[in-house]
Amino acid sequence: MRRGVAVAALALAATCLLAACGLRLQGREATPQAFASAHVEAPDQQSEFVQALARSLAASGVRVEQDAARAEAVIRISRDLVGEQVLSVSARNIPREYELTYKVEFSVRKGEVELLAPQAAELTRDFTFDETILLAKEREQRLLEEALARDLAAIVMRQLAAL
Repeated sequence: MRRGVAVAALALAATCLLAACGLRLQGREATPQAFASAHVEAPDQQSEFVQALARSLAASGVRVEQDAARAEAVIRISRDLVGEQVLSVSARNIPREYELTYKVEFSVRKGEVELLAPQAAELTRDFTFDETILLAKEREQRLLEEALARDLAAIVMRQLAAL
């Protein structure tokens, strides 16, 4: 009986300590207060970043409109680029390490008012390459691109929530 009370008290103390340190569990992004519906305007509507941003907007309660005329705000993606650069090569001149870079540039308009001037965001990740497991490394690169897109969408959502 005493042991159960001690465990409960310890769990309560740990919860209080975590709450006091400012820990916040990941979940929905903060909802942008400046608009309730948005249209995402991008050269490539199927890019990983645009899809991740649309999912984040919907998850935060913003209606994502297909028609810009029906949306309160237009989020314009002017740059959405994924690039890779060789960081190191083997003695046989075969690439061994790459740097994957994902760059986006975006702005937000509400009617004729520019809510957010063009902003740039960029993330990079390094990954190793091994030609003996080519399919696995290609899959790893694809997963890294998706993760970078989700991280960039979260960055954009934080900026939209601050409007």
